[in-house]
Amino acid sequence: MAERSGLSKSTIGRLWRDFRLKPHLTDTLKMSIDPLLVEKVVVGLDHNPP
Repeated sequence: MAERSGLSKSTIGRLWRDFRLKPHLTDTLKMSIDPLLVEKVVVGLDHNPP
């Protein structure tokens, strides 16, 4: 995933950890095609912090 996105492996790891993604526990990883996904997640975290 890091090679394909152009990001470093550590950046990908941080993103997975921050968003609590665990692709190693599923058979497939489904990525959202919503272009506003990041904004929606950030707004959601601002209103309901973990």
